[in-house]
Amino acid sequence: MAAVQTPPIPTSAGHPAGPAVGALSGKPPGGAPRLLIIPGLYDSGPAHWQSWLEQQYRDAHRVRQRDFSHPDLDRWSERIQGRLENAGEGEWIAVAHSFGCLALAHYLRQHPDAPIREALLVAPAEPDKFGLAERLPHQRLGRPTSLIASQNDPWMSAASALRWATRWGSSYSNLGLVGHINAESGFGPFPLAKRWVEAARGRAARDRRPERASILEWSFSI
Repeated sequence: MAAVQTPPIPTSAGHPAGPAVGALSGKPPGGAPRLLIIPGLYDSGPAHWQSWLEQQYRDAHRVRQRDFSHPDLDRWSERIQGRLENAGEGEWIAVAHSFGCLALAHYLRQHPDAPIREALLVAPAEPDKFGLAERLPHQRLGRPTSLIASQNDPWMSAASALRWATRWGSSYSNLGLVGHINAESGFGPFPLAKRWVEAARGRAARDRRPERASILEWSFSI
């Protein structure tokens, strides 16, 4: 049985934790990655933590499926691509839930140069339930990712979640006996997810500083 871990903030592999949760966040600082919300089956309703998280950020974009009741890996992945194209250029961080995690993993396999900087995968659905295990990547997803699971998720066992996290190169957190980490299991507000968003944006800001410093150094040299 996989060991239960309860870290204060899920962090992408190789990165330290970021700042604490604040109040409603407006548009990110110039050049900061925007937030992409990728729901699972039946969309995440108004009481779901993904809807709560979307309301915390004015720059958040939500992937809308034509049919949330029909889990079609290709079509769901295409909708991710369409949402990014419609929103214009720029970097993103993605927060996916359940079947949305599978759609995102499939999308990243097809689009390794996608502008998604980091991803948070919460309670992925078991690919074998849909006959999709062989269609998903069995290697790293090409950017830092964090996977959050539970000990009693009816959609994916903790052992399977750990296996997929290992394949994808994701940092892994097990929150214990919290079901599918959705509204039905008590996850309306989910501060842990918001702290991850703030931490990911903080990492992006730190990564941009050397670039800005180089530009300033060059300007003073001429």
